[in-house]
Amino acid sequence: MICAHRHVVATIVILSSWFPSTALAQSCLAPEKPYLPTAASEVRHYADLLRQDFENYLSEVSRYFACLDEERARAYREAQEVTQQYQRFIEIVSE
Repeated sequence: MICAHRHVVATIVILSSWFPSTALAQSCLAPEKPYLPTAASEVRHYADLLRQDFENYLSEVSRYFACLDEERARAYREAQEVTQQYQRFIEIVSE
């Protein structure tokens, strides 16, 4: 059993060295939308809390967009690399 476990760990290490960009992929989590009560009296009563929730959301959504932009750029670079590798693969098997 321990031998099998070591084999799995070794395989993971080898694969992560072959595909390093996969390990760098980000998970961009969208922020939760702030809640706005429907009753005007509740909005006025909780105005400070609601204002802070909206400000937090707007700050977090900016970070979320930046994360998506970074992940898109990373994925694009990875796709270019894989395309080059595939072209090399086609060349090798065509020889």
